[in-house]
Parts: sequence; structure tokens; C-alpha cells
Amino acid sequence: MIQLRNVSKSYDGKKNAVNNLTLDINDGEIFGFLGPNGAGKTTTLKLITGLLAPDAGSCLINGFDIALNAVEAKRQFAFVPDNPEVFTRLKAIEYLRFIGDVYDVDKTTRETRVADLARKFGINGELGQQIKTFSHGMQQKLILVGALLHDPEAWILDEPMTGLDPASSFTLKTMMREHADAGKTVLFSTHVLDVAEKVCDRIGIIDDGNLIFTGTVSELRARYKDDSSLESLFLRLVNDTENAANGGLSEGQ
Repeated sequence: MIQLRNVSKSYDGKKNAVNNLTLDINDGEIFGFLGPNGAGKTTTLKLITGLLAPDAGSCLINGFDIALNAVEAKRQFAFVPDNPEVFTRLKAIEYLRFIGDVYDVDKTTRETRVADLARKFGINGELGQQIKTFSHGMQQKLILVGALLHDPEAWILDEPMTGLDPASSFTLKTMMREHADAGKTVLFSTHVLDVAEKVCDRIGIIDDGNLIFTGTVSELRARYKDDSSLESLFLRLVNDTENAANGGLSEGQ
């Protein structure tokens, strides 16, 4: 379970990139985190994972506060950033061995998991190559294999399907569903709303640092009494929020 309590973060000391965010992401669910560019999605994920420190509030993963008990908290999750950044001078297998050592995964278990995950993402034949020879999509697959290597309880994924081919995207979505169905947690951000609509148990929509909706797509449809796609509902909600913030004025008025 991932818990955020009154979390705020500002980069300039004036405006909050994330504003007083309180949210529970439950075991056994896939939670989609949606919002326009610059809304605060990536900042929130970095706060949860300890890459940024909040100005106020707390982030807990399975009861461990990322600020107070960082090592134990970080053992609870896998994090896939929106940009694959790896040690490109290493061979892929060297990188995965390093990740296994960081998380104290024993050699036998590591070898089994590397073989299984590399096969699922179609890079088992490239593990002996230097990472600098990999395309963006291949590096994304390698990041996924490394992140999932220690079999964490919570998956935190920032735009994880960017650069993946259709087969690997399907594999990842299947694995996300299996992980949640096993009673574990999946949190992922995405701009691909049809993917969110199909795979998420619940969604959260953030705009201008504020969480403006949390619930199921059906609950969002019920709010607007509209059976439109998630894309249409998302745009309507964001526009309504922005108009309310501007005193009810629509664009051009």
C-alpha cells in the first residue's frame, strides 16, 4: 500500500508543483495517475520514491516512511522513470548483476529471474551487449527487467510503455494485472488514456498540482452522467477545473 498524507512540493518557494496531496493506493489494484503535462505527476512519483524531499507531508510504502526509513521503504518498490538512464558502458548482464547485488538477490534467484524477465521482454539474446548499443526501447526493457528483479511488493512506473513495442506493452500490462491480482500494488502514470481506461481499477487525475479526481472511470462517468470515453471525460474535467479556477470564465471570455 502507498499512502500520501498532505504532501506538498515547490521548486521556487512560491507555487506548489504538488499541493497538499492526500492519496491511498491500495494493495490489489492498478492505479493510473493522469494529468496534463506539468500537472505534477512525475514530481509526485519522485516524492513517493525519495528522489525528491517534500516540503510538507509524508509518503509511506507498506508502512515505511520514505523520509524516515529510506532503505526499508526503497526495498518495497520498483521504480521505472520516464527516461531510461543506465550505465551505458556496462553490458546489460553486468547492469542486472549490479542491481541484483544492490537488492541482495542471491545468485540462483537472480539468474532465474533475469532469464524469465529477459525472455518476456525479448532481450534475452542481447544481455551480453553493451547498453550503449541499445535503442531507447531496448533500454526501457532493460530498466523494467532491473526494476522488477527483486520482486518488490509495489510497482511505481512513470510512463512505462513509452518506447515499448506492442508485444512488450502487452506483456507489461499482463504482468501488471497479475501483480495486482496477487494482492500487490501497481501505480503508473500515463498519457495514453485508452490504456488507463482498459487496465486501471482506479484513476487519480492531477492538474496544476491539485488532485481533482480519484475513483473509477464509472464513477467519473456518473459525475457527468455521460458514457463518453475516458479521454473525453478527462478533458472535460480538466477544463471545468481550469474554468473554476479562473472564476468560471471560459476561454476567450
